[in-house]
Amino acid sequence: MNKIYASATTALDGIVFDGMTVMSGGFGLCGIPEKLTVALRESGVRNLTVISNNCGTDGIGLGALLATRQIRKMISSYVGENKLFAQQYLSGELELEFAPQGTLAERIRAGGAGIPAFFTRTGIGTLVAEGKETRSFNGAEYLMEQALTADLAIIKAWKGDTEGNLIFRKTARNFNPVMATAAKITIAEVEHLVPAGQLASDHIHTPGIFVQRIIEGTAYEKYIEQRTVRKREN
Repeated sequence: MNKIYASATTALDGIVFDGMTVMSGGFGLCGIPEKLTVALRESGVRNLTVISNNCGTDGIGLGALLATRQIRKMISSYVGENKLFAQQYLSGELELEFAPQGTLAERIRAGGAGIPAFFTRTGIGTLVAEGKETRSFNGAEYLMEQALTADLAIIKAWKGDTEGNLIFRKTARNFNPVMATAAKITIAEVEHLVPAGQLASDHIHTPGIFVQRIIEGTAYEKYIEQRTVRKREN
């Protein structure tokens, strides 16, 4: 089975449809599937439910899909870097399901593991708990959170082989590996594509069995979300 596709556009062929649920990897602007996000925008697909830690920044990453009004609902843990996100949410144009960051990661991991729900103390006594089942264990109150799955996961890895085995670097290991397991179809874009057998098995973070399609991207931008510099001394 050939998993290699020539471009992000061809990798999405026959997969995308209006109203689908998409998991998008990355943390901030680190490890985001830049090429696949652009291809998703250019496909014209609409009414998306997107599961992602955040929604990029204005015009960058998933922020580009907000600008074209292709996202109907976001399931996220951090939304503070995107002014357009705030505008669309406050106007009622964008639906938001907010989840604490660790809870979001565990909901995705549970989805990939076939666990329908789990209990956590995170969120008890807050708005996050509204409308959700609670239960007492060992004298403490716990909140039930349901697992998350998706029609498609788009993820970004540092290196991958032709069988779809992936290696992530540093912060890019947040969300990308668990999302690969929790979608019906996973497409990975990698910075370096090598022949099968060249990756040391002990270094592989995501086995190729979870990846159906793969592309090699080029000319990646190293975006900085917030630039903080020390003032020059006089």
